Amino acid sequence: MATKAIVGEKLGMTQVFDEERRAIAVTVLRVRPARIVQVRTPEKHGYSAIQVTVGSRKPSSLNKPEAGHFRAAGVEPGSKLLELRLDDVSAYQVGQEIGLETIQEGELVDVTGVSKGKGFAGTMKRHNFAGQGASHGNHKKHRAPGSVGACATPARVFKGTRMAGHAGATKVTMQNLKVLKADPDRELLLVKGAVPGPKGGFVVVKDAIKAGRR
Repeated sequence: MATKAIVGEKLGMTQVFDEERRAIAVTVLRVRPARIVQVRTPEKHGYSAIQVTVGSRKPSSLNKPEAGHFRAAGVEPGSKLLELRLDDVSAYQVGQEIGLETIQEGELVDVTGVSKGKGFAGTMKRHNFAGQGASHGNHKKHRAPGSVGACATPARVFKGTRMAGHAGATKVTMQNLKVLKADPDRELLLVKGAVPGPKGGFVVVKDAIKAGRR
């Protein structure tokens, strides 16, 4: 379980150069201070986590349950409400702000977000199938998935068979990404490599849980 986490907004990708003038692809995240709305403890809720909100939102755009939730916490409503699962929440309290100072340059992090939705996709795009032969004898079946049944026994298609369907738009975690630069003044975080989601999407950045096992 992670010990610290922050919420970032994906701005896009660019590149930086190291000491040997090698280009390194990085993802730029905007990390605004997140306000704690609720602290969940194992004694009361069965698990430990903190509920945070980022950004700002007009109170008139809230429905009654949302408005009551923020009013009870005494926290300004935000545009996004997320829950961060942490190992220990004893150091957190409602109304506290969590900023970019939580993450240090050089450490490894896990970044979780919702991947880009691809709509309905075939097996080649969705599962990276190779496709069928494109030479003589194949009649317009180059991108077809092939056989999916098993004859009279068991006379059905097994559950979990990789077939065409909705691709993307799923929760994805990229592990052990290195933080190359943290700029609290500009609220920017540069992470080596790619992170899931589109530009403008929100991601959760946590300290890497497998970093010590490498």
